[in-house]
Amino acid sequence: MAEPSYEELLADNRRLTAENERLQKRVAALEQQIQKLAGALDKSQRAEKRQAAPFSKGEPAVEPQRPGRKPGAEYGRKAHRLPPVPTQIDETYEAPLPTSCPTCGGTMEKTVVATQYQTEIPRRPIHREFHVHLGFCTKCGQAHQGRHPLQTSDALGAAASQVGPDAQSAAVVLNKQSGLSHGKIVQVFRDLFGIIISRGGVAQSILRAGQRCQRAYQEIRQSVHDSPQVVPDETGWRVGGIQHWLHVLVGDEATCYQIDRSRGAEVAARVLGWDYSGVMTHDGWASYDRFENALHQQCVAHILRRAHELCETAHGRALCFPRQVQSLFENALECRDLCLAGDVTPEALAESLPEFLRELEELTRRPRQNPENDRLARHLWNHLQNWGVFLVDRDVDATNFRAEQALRGPIVNRKVWGGNRTSAGAAAQSILCSVLETCRQHFLPVMDFINQTIRGLSPTLLPKL
Repeated sequence: MAEPSYEELLADNRRLTAENERLQKRVAALEQQIQKLAGALDKSQRAEKRQAAPFSKGEPAVEPQRPGRKPGAEYGRKAHRLPPVPTQIDETYEAPLPTSCPTCGGTMEKTVVATQYQTEIPRRPIHREFHVHLGFCTKCGQAHQGRHPLQTSDALGAAASQVGPDAQSAAVVLNKQSGLSHGKIVQVFRDLFGIIISRGGVAQSILRAGQRCQRAYQEIRQSVHDSPQVVPDETGWRVGGIQHWLHVLVGDEATCYQIDRSRGAEVAARVLGWDYSGVMTHDGWASYDRFENALHQQCVAHILRRAHELCETAHGRALCFPRQVQSLFENALECRDLCLAGDVTPEALAESLPEFLRELEELTRRPRQNPENDRLARHLWNHLQNWGVFLVDRDVDATNFRAEQALRGPIVNRKVWGGNRTSAGAAAQSILCSVLETCRQHFLPVMDFINQTIRGLSPTLLPKL
């Protein structure tokens, strides 16, 4: 067979070069398409978990269950409606029979008198006038003025007309707990109670309440510092449109919020101190590892969630590892639940820890072929001693749910009015959210506590301190 000529070789070379260039362009186009599709997939997965759309769970059911009460035996447990029967009656009215039957015009005869109760809100505001006595000391000449327990301020003159302590407390609760903006609070006061107040007046009332609650906030910080167990977490926040972070530290007796530019552990260290030696249950944020004296419990719910997500996207043999992780941690949680129910002794629960750690070590020791599985395995391996603290002490939280629950209210507020405009507003946000959540922990009436604090009565928030 004759060897190809130079011209034929040159033509083949040109053809192969052109084919190579075409394939390279095709590969580049496919890589770009893969990156675009991967980004779209990641965005879609994030959208499913995004807190901004908690009700976007896909298409509605084709045949949804009928709402409302179930007929017959399926009605359920009988109960009285709220509000309950009042213990004090302020007004009594008679509802007499009509003089004649509305149907036929016949004579009416009374047989029995039934009782109905009604609980109503007061619509008419209370207007108070204080006669403030002014004077001076005949010895030193110092000027003084009288103060009534219902007064919230000593201001006179142009600032003599004010809103009362209940109204100011309501503004705090409506803003920080119910998530109403300053403008909507103005509408509520005007439409429901006939009280005219400006947005600036609402903002000033909230700032003043935050300043008055400084002492309670310091008590909360001290309580969290002394707590044997703390559950920290953080979420994004805005102050004047600038990125900040809202930190929360949930202790056994109090909950402390802090707004800061940093997301790092320095914020938590200002409350706990770097030498904190209690138990910290957190979501695995690496910054918390800087508390070297603390006993760390990684959030089990986060791991189960990651394993569940891997089970939804993995195929073939890649499904084995996340399923094994799920089974291992679910069995550990079931054992802890049996201990809490009294079916397993605390000693038996603690004895299950070595076996749990041994199985976890064998499961995560070797690298995994699937990149996502390998990433999860390395995370479990790097924190091997931080997964079973709840088996040694049944009172230790296995998840950081308490911190996530504490952040739900502020997250709703953030979605309604976007954060705070000033650093003073951010400081008041931290203080008042801490007071409101700690009141909830102790089943204290929030309105009463803030009312007394605004009036300068210094109520006790944490009796143990």
